[in-house]
Amino acid sequence: MNPLRADFLLDPAVAFLNHGSYGAVPRPVLEAYQRWQMIVERQPVEFFYRRFHAAIDDARAALAAYVNAPLDTLMFLPNATVALNMVARTLSLRRGDEILTTDHEYGAMDIMWGHLTAQAGASYRAVALPDPIESAEQVVHAITSQFQPQTRALFLSHITSPTAITLPLEPIMRAARAHGILTIVDGAHTVGQIPLDMQALGADVYTSNCHKWLCAPRTAAFLYVRAEAQPLFEPLILSWGFLPENDFALQNAWLGTLDVAAYLSVPDAIAYQQANDWDQVRARCHALAQSARARLLDRFGTAPLTPDAPEWYQQMVAVELPRGGDYRALNQRLAHEHQVEVPITRRGERAYVRVSVQAYNDERDIDRLLDALALAL
Repeated sequence: MNPLRADFLLDPAVAFLNHGSYGAVPRPVLEAYQRWQMIVERQPVEFFYRRFHAAIDDARAALAAYVNAPLDTLMFLPNATVALNMVARTLSLRRGDEILTTDHEYGAMDIMWGHLTAQAGASYRAVALPDPIESAEQVVHAITSQFQPQTRALFLSHITSPTAITLPLEPIMRAARAHGILTIVDGAHTVGQIPLDMQALGADVYTSNCHKWLCAPRTAAFLYVRAEAQPLFEPLILSWGFLPENDFALQNAWLGTLDVAAYLSVPDAIAYQQANDWDQVRARCHALAQSARARLLDRFGTAPLTPDAPEWYQQMVAVELPRGGDYRALNQRLAHEHQVEVPITRRGERAYVRVSVQAYNDERDIDRLLDALALAL
């Protein structure tokens, strides 16, 4: 029996292979979250007037150390979508500007950028990544060769949502900076799944959801903005923190009566993973994802998206379904008829089964997925 399974409150009747969508919170972290909620409820005025900033700063400091970011570059926001809306809506796009991206991005962000660039008379252009991907150099060339004088910003996922591919960001960030192009990274799936070093990575803007792979409670995410890029952006909500004497993070800290217990529980999520030797957990989960990938590729006979190596995927992997099938209801059938929770993602006309595994999974969950697919397809 998986020793960490008991720490998660997931329904034991369900083979839960979709940690990547909303995460799952281990019991000790959930208890820390509830303690913070009780602290606020016992004396809300005391908390918000006298304890709020110190508590938030302590939690930010723990997260900043975890991702190697200067404290004044990092702030909490409810999720990566909120963070990216703040960035995109205050970027002051001009007519003729271009936002460059790839054809593997999260659909909600395609909607956001498409709407905002259309309003500004700018453009949102997607680069087609190699298919299949064979090397990091291929990916770097595919993106950087598309830089143009009008490219205002480069928007990329670190780990792509529909296809679960880890992109080789560092050389792309360096090339963009050399061309004077702002870099905005959607790292929704990264923190807790792969090591992060904000200063080494070199992105101007980076966001990640702590509620996914770090196993913090939902509505906990961070936004990192390199100091030199901070003058480009303003908070989405202007309130008591928006004062000229406050630094960038403090201007964004006060959002009224938002429940900040999820933010304050992030250090407990970090501590939980450290106490449970999470490097070993990630290695075991990668081996399980690798097994799932091999079995699904054999089952469907489709081509792998990337080489079989940890630099391309860690705990989340996508395998293409045979083309031409009607997969619109497959997710529902798997969940309702077979108690297997796994997403069917899409990129254009192509569909993928995206398996994400966490500490609570084992090979039996993959067995159940393969058995369910045999019956559902």
